[in-house]
Amino acid sequence: MGDLADEPCAPCRGGVPPLAGDELAAYAARLPDWQVVDGRRLARTFRFKNLKDALAFANRVGELAESVNHHPDLHVAWGKVAVEVWTHKIDGLSPTDFVFAARAARLA
Repeated sequence: MGDLADEPCAPCRGGVPPLAGDELAAYAARLPDWQVVDGRRLARTFRFKNLKDALAFANRVGELAESVNHHPDLHVAWGKVAVEVWTHKIDGLSPTDFVFAARAARLA
């Protein structure tokens, strides 16, 4: 298996079940720094030395989100950015969420 960040990041169109069970666990194992929350969302907090660096990271993630049409929730505070990713159309996780998370982590 290659790096998730190098896989295609195509938005989910809906009509498919969210990842669950062994399939969800396999994707989660490929992103050990991220937490699967309630089996439906990915979450991670990135730490920075100040607000300026946190804002710069949030802007890079925002640019990524716009480029692939997949939009996470971002919470910016002094020295940190909390990122939550999931596919709204299926109210859960799709492979694209994991690809997006891996790409966002590369930007830190």
